[in-house]
Amino acid sequence: MSVVQQDLDLDSSEGVEVSVDTEEELMKECEEMWDDMEKCQNKLSLFGTETLTNSNAQLSLLIMQVKCLTAELGQWHKKTLEITPLTEDVLITLGKEEFQKLRQDLEMVLTTLQSKNEKLKEDLEREQQWLNEQEQIMESLNLLHGELKNQVGTCSESRILNELKTKIISIKKFKEKILITLGKFLEDHFPLPHGNIKKKRKNIQESTAQLITLNEILEILINRMFDVPHDPYVKINDCFWPPYIELILRNGIALRHPEDPTQIRLEAFHQ
Repeated sequence: MSVVQQDLDLDSSEGVEVSVDTEEELMKECEEMWDDMEKCQNKLSLFGTETLTNSNAQLSLLIMQVKCLTAELGQWHKKTLEITPLTEDVLITLGKEEFQKLRQDLEMVLTTLQSKNEKLKEDLEREQQWLNEQEQIMESLNLLHGELKNQVGTCSESRILNELKTKIISIKKFKEKILITLGKFLEDHFPLPHGNIKKKRKNIQESTAQLITLNEILEILINRMFDVPHDPYVKINDCFWPPYIELILRNGIALRHPEDPTQIRLEAFHQ
């Protein structure tokens, strides 16, 4: 049964003429199956009307398959297969048709590719034009930025210098005002002992034995701090009245040297 089915499938798939040997084998298989079916039918008649078993069900299935194969065989007998002779003219005609079809397909592909190339070329030209425009804009912006930077730099530098000059002048004026006020305050409230009059700096240099006022002591400490910030200490000499030294030390205005008690410096209030 399986052999017959395989032969039929092979014949239908290949589409060629059925050989005489194949038909004879098929007929032989059908006759054998028919004989088996008659034997089974005779056995059934002997048993009477008994319930069908699994073998009887298989027999019914075989009968149906035989009928199908018989009908299919009849259809194959009715068909007349037309086989075109493969002559030289036929092969040339078939080759021409295949080449013509291939040519049409290639022409279609070529047209499509040409169209795509044209579109890509247009896109490339448009992108190149956009790139050139952006480069020109960037160059213009760079030039403008450089000009503005120079202008801003010049204006800012001159403006900063003018502001610094103004601030320096203002600070100097404020400093002079503070020093004059401080000097007047110290002269009124911290005079020299025994009614001595304040001496000028040139007189201090000439005679170191004479006492100097508290204002002059503070001025010396201030100038020392700003003139020599890395060494702001001043040596205490005979011109410094000890009560004034003790006064500025106790009130945190001045500090003694940690290693040399004869040196003092002004407290760094500005830091």
